[in-house]
Amino acid sequence: MARHLITSALPYINGIKHLGNMVGSMLPADVYARYLRQRGHDVLYICATDEHGTPAELAAKEAGLPVDTFCAQQHDAQKAIYDGFELSFDYFGRSSSAENRDITQHFARRLKENGFIEERAIRQVYSLDDERFLPDRYIVGTCPHCGYDKARGDQCENCTRVLDPTDLIDARSAISGSSRLEVRETKHLFLLQSKLQPEVEGWLDSNGSKEWPTLASSIAHKWLTEGLQDRAITRDLEWGVPVPADSWPELAAEGKVFYVWFDAPIEYIGATKEWADADPENRDWKSWWYEADRTVRYTEFMAKDNVPFHTVMFPATQLGTREPWKKVDYVKAFNWLNYYGGKFSTSQRRGVFTDAALELLPADYWRYFLMANAPESDDTSFTWELFTSSVNKDLADTLGNFVNRVLSFSRKRFGDEVPAGREAGEAEAKLGEQIAELLAEYESHLEAMQFRKAAQALRALWSAGNSYLEEKAPWLEIKTNQEGAALTLRTAMNLIRLYSVISEPFIPASARAMREAFDLPGDDARWVTADQARALDAVPAGTPFTVPPVLFAKITEEDLESYRERFGGSEENA
Repeated sequence: MARHLITSALPYINGIKHLGNMVGSMLPADVYARYLRQRGHDVLYICATDEHGTPAELAAKEAGLPVDTFCAQQHDAQKAIYDGFELSFDYFGRSSSAENRDITQHFARRLKENGFIEERAIRQVYSLDDERFLPDRYIVGTCPHCGYDKARGDQCENCTRVLDPTDLIDARSAISGSSRLEVRETKHLFLLQSKLQPEVEGWLDSNGSKEWPTLASSIAHKWLTEGLQDRAITRDLEWGVPVPADSWPELAAEGKVFYVWFDAPIEYIGATKEWADADPENRDWKSWWYEADRTVRYTEFMAKDNVPFHTVMFPATQLGTREPWKKVDYVKAFNWLNYYGGKFSTSQRRGVFTDAALELLPADYWRYFLMANAPESDDTSFTWELFTSSVNKDLADTLGNFVNRVLSFSRKRFGDEVPAGREAGEAEAKLGEQIAELLAEYESHLEAMQFRKAAQALRALWSAGNSYLEEKAPWLEIKTNQEGAALTLRTAMNLIRLYSVISEPFIPASARAMREAFDLPGDDARWVTADQARALDAVPAGTPFTVPPVLFAKITEEDLESYRERFGGSEENA
């Protein structure tokens, strides 16, 4: 079996993330990782909090905390929420770790040795009132491209264009709001991306990037077509990976740190080393990242605004070290999940945030809805009406009701063991063939990381059980043919067990509840083969079972109205 290295975009440290962040990286990565584990593959799913950069300092200042204390608290808060969503990270690290510091500094030294980093004097914005140079994110103003009046000095959140602080119109300090700014000369390190462009182009052409989703491939090639620019990779901040004094003593003495977009992707490697350092006798981080063998397939999940940094800047950094670092094989990129037509926004607290989501309803409700409406081919929009419809129709009516009525009816008429009845007949054979075909379709979508299509196929598998139950109608059948009714219920129970396995990537808690309804010692979530799906005999007659609590409660009109009132439910208040 292959070894699968999976990473998702690092959630930034400055606050709890919204549902758009969840569906744009971490959740689909988790669904894919869970599926691959069920198929028996060796999977390493790595993520971490991205803790350096200007927003962390600003958020810590607003909270009245030292930045290291603030980041430690936020890491724990975010990790608790991701645990609540049952994200199955093999390790969830921190970009402020000693491992990331050491590896980032190693990368920088190697790039310098190979002639891909140079020190340059530049003119940078200085705040007279703050008495300091302002890094790009400490400067806000109006984007010259789209007119957004809260653009940052490195990138416009609205149009995603990369900016320099001097591009902004009506620029002001994010610290004090002062517009008393002037440009002064200072020194910084530059990554010479222009020299590395031919190698990045060659790598993209040779590693199958044309097989990536159009969104990821087009963004990467657009950057290359426009030409890679040399980029400053240091900043004037107190918090970050320090420039090593053995290589740049003057800059180190000035307290320069590396740009967050330089060290953050390296944290994928750093977090893997954190994971290995926790159990060094049994874990080898280098086998995944350094001279990794050809069985390692590396897949990244991210929203479209992160694509340039992961498909161009980070590979350029890796190539420039002249060392055999593992580079990404496949990039799964996502568009935006909007909120009633307007953008979710962490900074403006607009939309549904992950902590509030878990307060309202269990994680599986959100996991299923988000993946069934994943913004893969275009932007999608969250509305409470669509969410309610999806939960009620798909989860409560199609799956939850099937499980409850089958188990409840069988217990009422046949007791607490799976009934025997007669041998499977024509209807069961037909059902088995249908299930095997639908399972193959579901598998193909998961393999291709087409999550909306996978959710549709999963829903079709659930619907097949309902159709079989309606056709056989055991509540009528039992009046004249008790053996036939027993067969119908035993077949339906085998469907429940099958659903518990194949639903695991999307709704793991509910999948466990379904699987644990049957007393099958040693039963696990190992994937179901086509022959097993066709036979529908994993749960034999005589197996004790219990009826689990209702898997999914319906969302009522009163619930819906309360959600609209709390979070807003129209474009006007989105």
